[in-house]
Amino acid sequence: MCFELDSAPPIPVISGAAVSHDDLVLEARDGNRFAAFLATPEKSSEKGVVVLPDVRGLYRFYEELALRFAERGYTALALDYFGRTAGVERRDDDFDCWPHVEAVTPEQIQADVAAAVEHLRSLGVRSVFTVGFCMGGRQSWLAAAGGHCLAGAVGFYGRPGLAQDGAPGPEQLAPQMEAPILALQAGDDANITAEANEAFERALAGAGVEHQLAVYDGAPHSFFDRKQEEFADASEDAWKRVLAFLDRHA
Repeated sequence: MCFELDSAPPIPVISGAAVSHDDLVLEARDGNRFAAFLATPEKSSEKGVVVLPDVRGLYRFYEELALRFAERGYTALALDYFGRTAGVERRDDDFDCWPHVEAVTPEQIQADVAAAVEHLRSLGVRSVFTVGFCMGGRQSWLAAAGGHCLAGAVGFYGRPGLAQDGAPGPEQLAPQMEAPILALQAGDDANITAEANEAFERALAGAGVEHQLAVYDGAPHSFFDRKQEEFADASEDAWKRVLAFLDRHA
């Protein structure tokens, strides 16, 4: 599991920022209906973010993250992965995500991403980014190769290599990527080695994909959390990199 249920994004709230939010149900091209959370700034924006959660799917951490983006002028839509197997209703804290993680496919997730991107564009967003964490970090990078015409793809501690079933990962699909990549990796991640990060960076460079890959030495998986006070500097730097990346490519 990535974040605990009481975790929160380590991002300052902008006091007085006028932001609205809505719970949505969107429909993908395969007919899947899935839950989403939309946060919008006071003034309509041509910049937008699709937020891709960790293995738990849509919950409070990512709703708060969407609000933090909206406070900074980005229309943000956080989506859920499990509409096909868990429905669109809100879930309690006892939700067992793992059967749903095992059931959903990358192709299905990308169909949901396409619906999220389309919804943002229907609101006047012209530059759309994906920002994901853990499972969502991997899916964010895969979205850069998904034909969504993204402005950029950001991933925190995503696995870049082959899936356990041998399906290609972001490293293998680098030649198909059509958007710049920002990778923010944890140096003390038991499941993502330095060699895996190096291989990903080589693949991106070899494919001519504009990219940045930062590794935070000593930081664990899921360091981007207000509760992880000892890694506050890493979180602050990562957030600055995210905002700079979005501002540069919007």
